[in-house]
Amino acid sequence: MNSPTLTKLTKMTTTTNDLPTQLLQLGLPATAHALDDFLARATKSRWSPRLIQELARAEVQERSRRSLERRLRVARIGRFRPMADFNWNWPSKIDRPTIERALTLDFIPEARNFILMGSNGLGKTMMAQNIAFAALQAGYSVLFRTASDILTDLHCDSPQILRRRLQRYARPDLLCIDELAYLSYDDDAADLLYELVSRRYERRSIVITTNKAFKEWNTVFPNATSIATLLDRLTHHADISLLEGQSYRVRESEIEIAARRQKS
Repeated sequence: MNSPTLTKLTKMTTTTNDLPTQLLQLGLPATAHALDDFLARATKSRWSPRLIQELARAEVQERSRRSLERRLRVARIGRFRPMADFNWNWPSKIDRPTIERALTLDFIPEARNFILMGSNGLGKTMMAQNIAFAALQAGYSVLFRTASDILTDLHCDSPQILRRRLQRYARPDLLCIDELAYLSYDDDAADLLYELVSRRYERRSIVITTNKAFKEWNTVFPNATSIATLLDRLTHHADISLLEGQSYRVRESEIEIAARRQKS
């Protein structure tokens, strides 16, 4: 994440200017509870109460910045374009109100899921990244991983290691699973995914991007017996947004090729 973005993020997440609250956040409860007496002594001794406020504000802001840097590293959202750059007119079909509502994060306190379904190149990953970023700004813990990365991580021989890894994915307030059903998986993958979804079911939210309709998931997880139960848990409390149209990435490539030809 580049520094301008971090600067903007820090400003957006700066805590209240209330000095007692800031002192408590800094781990200075004695000063916070005796603040009136402390400020009276500061005034009598001609200290500057404004200086104390600025010191507390600067320390809180720096701690907030460091916390956000750490949570961004853990989340692994990656580079992405903001929603302001998204061309809502490009997809031939898109449920804009549902997507914009998801960007308000209203589904997270309700432990609901949000599923973006559609063909490649329509901005599903970009939208999921923006939702994840907004969640971080709001103070939520977030993990953003591809389905392939998660399932590869969960494939292990040790039951103890598997439990720890499942707990790692079950713990964050928001788990974003990108590119689910883009690849075919072995017979155990659906069961592992079911275990993960079950641990988060009605507790914490999941955002999923997929390029296949649910009826096609049996081709992605061949011979899996848990597909129906997995989909039941995944969609029980979920908003599903369907996108249709041609790949915008292909369109951008065509424009770039045409521009280079004009220059040559």
